Amino acid sequence: MGIGEFNKQIAERGWFLFENVIPQDLIERMKFDIEGAYITCRDFQIKAGLQHTESTVHHLIGQAQSFMDCLAEYERLDEYFTAYFQGKYILNSMGGNILKKSTSYANEIHRDIRSFSGSLPLMMNTLVFLDDFTHDNGATWLMNGGHFLADKPTAREFEDRAFQITGKAGSIAVWNSNLWHRAGENKTDKPRRSVTPELSKPFFKPGFDYPRTLGYHMGDSYSPYLQQILGYNSRIPKNLEEWYRQPKDRLYKGDQG
Repeated sequence: MGIGEFNKQIAERGWFLFENVIPQDLIERMKFDIEGAYITCRDFQIKAGLQHTESTVHHLIGQAQSFMDCLAEYERLDEYFTAYFQGKYILNSMGGNILKKSTSYANEIHRDIRSFSGSLPLMMNTLVFLDDFTHDNGATWLMNGGHFLADKPTAREFEDRAFQITGKAGSIAVWNSNLWHRAGENKTDKPRRSVTPELSKPFFKPGFDYPRTLGYHMGDSYSPYLQQILGYNSRIPKNLEEWYRQPKDRLYKGDQG
């Protein structure tokens, strides 16, 4: 489907589905790695007294190579993301969900941007299906046109316009981050797993400092696309020496908005 139809659906209903994007061998690696990431994240969650975050994982970059490989596959959709942001974008955060019969805060009606941005495309949610998303295993519900609402809708308002987005493992759902949504109810005995990279304009503060996590010295080892999306081109100088540089050497590049 072309850019024109993508722009139309994102503008009108607030979301779009790309089918069969991530290769199945990578999906299998990610399914294995997300279980290990959950053990790591759950330990931190419990120590911090955040028991309500059960079934969720956060900031997967650096925890396993498969998640970096998934992000590299996003270059296949670069023209769509660039069209949405009307320019450059970076990774704001990259978490995931292992939805079982138990519920979590993801089952509540919510959006993943704190402040309503109106027509300014500050953020975009993306969701990688690690398993087939079905009506029975808790496929995500999206509120058609919900990205126009500054205030949280009532449950009735949400249900009247909600659409449950289903598809095969390897597909990627994307939506305007102003869009109200919630996880579905998993009625099966198997987990419904996903990874959720969130993208944003480069000047919007990310949820995690990925260049510092991976190492500033590692930037040149990544492809130009990964350097951009990981935030290596939109770093913040920490002193005057880092500030006063020739344009090509600046930490925050001139094309980042």
